[in-house]
Amino acid sequence: QVQLVESGGGLVQAEGSLRLSCAVSGIISSVYTMSWYRQASETPGKLRELVASIASRGNTVYADSVKGRFTISGDSAKNTVYLQMNSLKPEDSAVYYCKADRPAWGPERTYWGQGTTVIVSA
Repeated sequence: QVQLVESGGGLVQAEGSLRLSCAVSGIISSVYTMSWYRQASETPGKLRELVASIASRGNTVYADSVKGRFTISGDSAKNTVYLQMNSLKPEDSAVYYCKADRPAWGPERTYWGQGTTVIVSA
């Protein structure tokens, strides 16, 4: 059974930092493209926004809105992916989801975590 479990969310003041973790079990995270998405609660009809991703080869992609502030990384030994978030802004408030897809080999699969909530106060 594949599980992606996010943690590390919480309430933080603007300009503060948080580190989100996505603990993966059932698959090898380093084989997959691991991504963080977010969805702001005040826009329930809005699609989840890609925040950052790290491919199996290690190349990373960031949304323009978080470049220079957020860093995605993976620890293969712990089978965990992180999102370090610095200089947080109120507009970063959202539920953050971890996603695994596009494995380097094998059949295409997509897995999502349940999300962790980040609230940034002004």
